[in-house]
Amino acid sequence: MSVRPPLALVLTAVAVLGSACASTPGPVRIGPPPSAAFNTNDFAWSARSGRAVIQGRVDYRQDGQIYECTGSVALTPDTPYTRARFYTLYGSIDRAAVPEAIVRSRTVSDPNADYRSFVRSTTCDNDRFTFTDLPDGGWFIITPVSAGGDRIVLMRRVVTRGGRTVSVTL
Repeated sequence: MSVRPPLALVLTAVAVLGSACASTPGPVRIGPPPSAAFNTNDFAWSARSGRAVIQGRVDYRQDGQIYECTGSVALTPDTPYTRARFYTLYGSIDRAAVPEAIVRSRTVSDPNADYRSFVRSTTCDNDRFTFTDLPDGGWFIITPVSAGGDRIVLMRRVVTRGGRTVSVTL
């Protein structure tokens, strides 16, 4: 006669052994965000002043060409609405390099939501830019670049914490 352990004990053992044998997890990839309606309150934190700084530079190359900034650099607060919007526009909420024509051709939900008053903008001088006086939080950096032909839009998500300076290369 064989003795069978209770099912709960077997499942627990499998879970423990499975986690012990699992490989070390890599970077967490955030999947597509759920759609989110525009809500001004989600942006309120970003309007405050803080001590954080983002120092950035553009060093983007593709097919042997060096791309340079061709416009201003935008800094958009990370909110449920912007996450959903940027996932639609760029196919990612981490980082992307997408031809401008493709970004402009994509349709976002609630395209008339006006969050422009929360977007900070600066110039890109010699492929470098700086944002100062930022509160802690998540941000999306967006800038168009060109190597003389069609423009590409670069997007990258960054997080400011503890009033520190964050260095970013796009």
